[in-house]
Amino acid sequence: MIALPLLILLVLYAGASLFNGVICVLSALALHEFYAMGLPETRRGEAGLAVATGTLLTALVLFQAPALLISGVSTLLVLGMMIVFLFRHQEITAVGRDLATVMLGWVYVPLLLLHVGLLRGLAEGRLWVFLVLVLVMLSDSAAYFVGRSFGRNKLYEAISPKKTIEGSLGGLAGGVLGLLLYKYLVFPELRLLDVVLLGVCVGAFSQIGDLFESMLKRSFNVKDSGTLIPGHGGLLDRLDSLLFAFPLTYYYVIWFYGG
Repeated sequence: MIALPLLILLVLYAGASLFNGVICVLSALALHEFYAMGLPETRRGEAGLAVATGTLLTALVLFQAPALLISGVSTLLVLGMMIVFLFRHQEITAVGRDLATVMLGWVYVPLLLLHVGLLRGLAEGRLWVFLVLVLVMLSDSAAYFVGRSFGRNKLYEAISPKKTIEGSLGGLAGGVLGLLLYKYLVFPELRLLDVVLLGVCVGAFSQIGDLFESMLKRSFNVKDSGTLIPGHGGLLDRLDSLLFAFPLTYYYVIWFYGG
């Protein structure tokens, strides 16, 4: 119950360093959940190292380290992790899978999540961050209620048996209507074209993000990503839609508003 007010206060009032520091902490927690799902117990050492290095990469980007330093450190960390697996191969038939899981974790969590900090650092960044939060929350809610009331046709039964096409379309409509309200109440600089494009495209990507995490959990044979949030699963279960929504919004703003 207190998470949403804290999030609002953080977006509104936290300085850039504090906000980006929180993003780094969230990245570390989400990465820990990911590796707890995807790596065997015997790889806990590698998982801890991967969490630390993934968080370091997040910090380098968000705290604006020189591009050459970021690319150099990234390359060294990738090579270093390969060498770790070379000399700690354990079950030889699982080495490729486990190393690929480590690399996927870096791409899936830090690379996508750091766009929250990048978006907030833009002109009117706070409004853009709230736009994504409003869009995803209203889209999720609309999809749930429309799906419960009118859902008949499965959207992607192999991945998420309860989701329906009707619910998905309802979610897209709910996102557009939510952004229309957001435009007139909070962010009048938004154009109607933005409302439609962001409502549909970012709304669709948020649903894809949810499906992607569901696929990962099924492949890892777990129900929730973790137990960090009692009654709601893990942090990744709360971030899955946002991980796909924030990067798309960031590049939309860069392209059409010049940052």
